[in-house]
Amino acid sequence: MSNYKERGRMELAMLYFPQLSGKKAWLKLKSWIEYCQPLAKELAQLGYTGRQRTFTPRQVNRIVHYLGEY
Repeated sequence: MSNYKERGRMELAMLYFPQLSGKKAWLKLKSWIEYCQPLAKELAQLGYTGRQRTFTPRQVNRIVHYLGEY
C-alpha cells in the first residue's frame, strides 16, 4: 500500500479537478465516487458515510486505486 495522507474532501477534490472551485470540485468527486459502486462499497466498509469532511489514508488509497493518481 502506498503512503497516502489524510486529506480533506475539498482538498482531495481540488487535486483531481484543479480547474474547478472547491465546492464544484467536491460535488464532481462525490458523483464519481457514487458512480463507481465498487469504490463506494469499499469506502463504506472503511467507515465512510458521505458526511465526513476528511478521508483517512486508507480511504484515499482506495480512491486512488479506482480513480487513478491525482
